[in-house]
Amino acid sequence: MPAVSRKGAVTAALAAVVITAQAVPQAWAGWSDQTGSKQAKGSKSGRTITVETKVQTSVNGDTRSARTGNLSSADSNWNPPACWYEPAFSPKEIEKTVKSWRGFGDGVPLFDGVGEFVGDYLDSRYKEGKPYKDYNLDKQGKGMFWAAAVNPNRKDDPEASACDKQPFWVDEGDTPKEPLAVNPRILAEYAYDELPVPGTEITMAPEGTTKVNLPTWIWLDKARFKKVSVTAGIPGSGLSATTTAEPVALTITPGTDDAETYPASGECPIENGRIGTPRPKGTPADTAPPCGVKYLRSSGDTSYNLQATVTWKISWTSTTGEGGDLPDGRFGAEQQVGVEEIQSINR
Repeated sequence: MPAVSRKGAVTAALAAVVITAQAVPQAWAGWSDQTGSKQAKGSKSGRTITVETKVQTSVNGDTRSARTGNLSSADSNWNPPACWYEPAFSPKEIEKTVKSWRGFGDGVPLFDGVGEFVGDYLDSRYKEGKPYKDYNLDKQGKGMFWAAAVNPNRKDDPEASACDKQPFWVDEGDTPKEPLAVNPRILAEYAYDELPVPGTEITMAPEGTTKVNLPTWIWLDKARFKKVSVTAGIPGSGLSATTTAEPVALTITPGTDDAETYPASGECPIENGRIGTPRPKGTPADTAPPCGVKYLRSSGDTSYNLQATVTWKISWTSTTGEGGDLPDGRFGAEQQVGVEEIQSINR
């Protein structure tokens, strides 16, 4: 094989030094959803060994809405974590992983011998004392190799490449000094990314088309907008965090400057568990609503893009007693509103 071709093949192989299905510990690879939880998927990150995360999430609270979406942070400078490190391999599993690479590429043009090269690279780290000796087999049952896991919701974020360390050893009961090692807050922030919230489709009166200078009442289905919680944890560790979202306000953006909102701030608070109030039958057309909008100019042959955004207050607790608040979350949707002039009849 020409030297250049071999080098290219080796580079390609090293770029693929990731945990594949055969290398994922069987206890996790065979895990299936039995309680509404879901198993996240790992991803590739250059030459770093990454794993499918063990973190499991379960949803509780009211999730009856058929339409759900993920929250965006009200703080533009904050996002849930894109990656972290977590317990991944026992010494025997690291040994098995290295051996599984030995036969890679045998008899395949350009890749013949690459598996041995990769195996040597891994053995130098985990077998030959640089820095681990004999895969730490003498410590079987006394700790784990921790590896990088990527948040499947953020695998394309640039921050996902921040976890670029190869698996490292942590004795049982020890807390890694690595800042990105999984901890209650990271679990809580990951759960934030998993919060299912109902779609923000408002009800309006009048429906569809409204009139210039007449108030339009706006409200949301009370039954759908309740607290919802997601618990994220590592099975068998006793470590978990629960993140809770509570709706606190509905913000109305009319889609034009030629409009007034009720209240004037455009923010309708949650009162007695309700967002806005349905317009009672027989209410005079010019009655101001507790939550709504009044358009001052016709939309002509088009319509206005009214945006309704619910703000959710986010808090978290954990099995360690740690907890607190996370940035508010927002989720909204646009609705088309046609506005017509009031037609007068001359006699």
